[in-house]
Formats: sequence, structure tokens, C-alpha cells
Amino acid sequence: MRNFISALRSFAGLGINRTGHLEKWLSAAGGLAGISGVILISEAYLGFNGSAGLVASMGASAVLLFAVPHGPLSQPWPVLGGHLVSAVIGVACAKLIAQPMLGGAAAVGLAIGAMHYLRCIHPPGGATALTAVAGGEAVHALGFHYVLTPVLMNVMVILFVAILFNFPFAWRRYPAAWVRTRHEPTTSADNEQAVPAVFSREELTAAAGAIDTTSNIGTDDLDTVCDLAQCNAEARGMDAADIRLGGYYCNGEFGERWQVRRVIDGAAGDAGESPADEAITFTVVAGAGRRHTCATTRADFAAWARYEVRLNESSWQRVDVPSRPLASGDAA
Repeated sequence: MRNFISALRSFAGLGINRTGHLEKWLSAAGGLAGISGVILISEAYLGFNGSAGLVASMGASAVLLFAVPHGPLSQPWPVLGGHLVSAVIGVACAKLIAQPMLGGAAAVGLAIGAMHYLRCIHPPGGATALTAVAGGEAVHALGFHYVLTPVLMNVMVILFVAILFNFPFAWRRYPAAWVRTRHEPTTSADNEQAVPAVFSREELTAAAGAIDTTSNIGTDDLDTVCDLAQCNAEARGMDAADIRLGGYYCNGEFGERWQVRRVIDGAAGDAGESPADEAITFTVVAGAGRRHTCATTRADFAAWARYEVRLNESSWQRVDVPSRPLASGDAA
């Protein structure tokens, strides 16, 4: 019976909410403050009937901003970009597609695609796009002015309230870049200690529960993180022969010790010298000591490097394909 209930909970997506009463009431109070400002602006420009759909989409944003303030979908760019892009697409569909049902479906679908490409996925943006098509005459009469007022004004209001409301509480400051945990920062001596390669599912779950804010990460996601961490730990380390000229390498550290280095020169060693003792020159391209150039042996560099990386748009990603050994005279 217990297994059946556990399976049913997992199927339904029913997780354990570990947040305290203070966090729950703060989320509710923040939503009340944020949506109050939105309602005032929406009604001033659209009236009660015309503002209903738009207020609904902002209500969904309020849930994200005040109940999950550190979630990736709650950050300023997804909120701002998601609503504005969706509003533009929604108005365009309302003007170009005469059939409301087709126009509404096209607006939501195109808004989702645009948010994906612009990296501003914000679920309530779909409602903003749909409102531009199905919001009635009051919304249609605004045309593209709908994007600025009330959408932009409402977004600015709710972001402003989220920043002010969450700021006094260090553990839930918004945006997520401003959050300051209630734990004391580790000292440099602590950083020198070895970090466990893999954490158990129970340890990750307990750590997530110790943060008194709702997270977008579920228990299944934690399982995936554990599996990936295990794979990464088993594959850690590089051989000196794998270091190649022009390659980018990362040490896989956390915080201020994280670095990405590029090998910019490789010199042949003396006759009879081991390849591991050959000198190479590298420059730090990201992280601590950026733009610093230094020389070391291939063996020492391989001991520092955890894996090869490549720059994919604005993020460094691990390269899993075997690399070509460094050879003197290769072009960078």
C-alpha cells in the first residue's frame, strides 16, 4: 500500500513542500502587493472588463516572482522579455489573422518559439499573447500601444515591487544574483579541503530542503543531477597526451577558483625528454586571473585540467569527443 501511495504521489507530481510558514506568508503578501499595482494600471487603461485577461497573466507572473523568486523563469529578463515579445506577437496575430481561434493559437505558439530563441521563457507570456487576440474591443483598440501600456508598465510595476518586497529578506532577495544565503561563507582554508565528488540523493534533497524557498527542481531532477555528477566524477582528469594546442580547458572548480585556460603555444622538449615534461604556454580566458598568461609543463597542466570545453554562445560546455594530442607548430 505504501509503495502504491508513493507511486501515485510521484505520478501526480506531488512533492514535499519544506518551506516554513514565514516563507509561505511572505509569498502571499508579495503577490498581494505586486498584483494590486498591476490591477490599478490595467483598469486605468482598459477598464475592468478589458483588463481581466491581462491581469490574469500578471497574476501568474506574481506566483513566480513571489513564490519562486530564484527560479530561472522568474528572473527579470524572462519576465520582461517574455511579456513584451508575446505582446508584440499577439497584437500582430490579432491584426493579420481574422479568425480569432486561429489567431489565438498562432499567437501562443509563436510566442513560445520566440521566447525559446530569445532565452526569455516565461509561461505567463503565453497568456499575454492570447489576451492580445481574445481580449475584446478594449484591447484591440490599443493596437501596438498595448505593448507599452499596460503590458510594459505592468511588468515594470511587478518587477519593482518584487525587488523592494524581497530585499529585506536576505535569503529571498530578487533577482537571484542578489540572494545572500543565511550560511556563513567558507574560508580559504575550507576551500583547500577536498570537495566530495558525488553527493547522495538524500544529501541533495536535505540541502535543497534547508533553503527556505520553493525551488523549480523536483526529486526526479535531483536523481538526474546525481547520475550526471557520478558520470562526471568517473570521467574526471586528463592525460598529458590529450592536451592540444589551441584547446580550451576547465578545472571544474566552484566559485572563485573556476577557470578556463587556452593553450596558446607548445614547445618541443629536449632530446629524450618525456612528452609530459614539454613546456606549454596558456592564457586564462575566463574566471580568476582572466587574461593572465603563464608557462608550465604539459603534465602539470593536465593535472590541473578536468576536461576540455568549448564556448557555445555565452556558456562554456564540456567537449566529450577525444582530443588530438598537442604537437609543436600547430596553428592556434
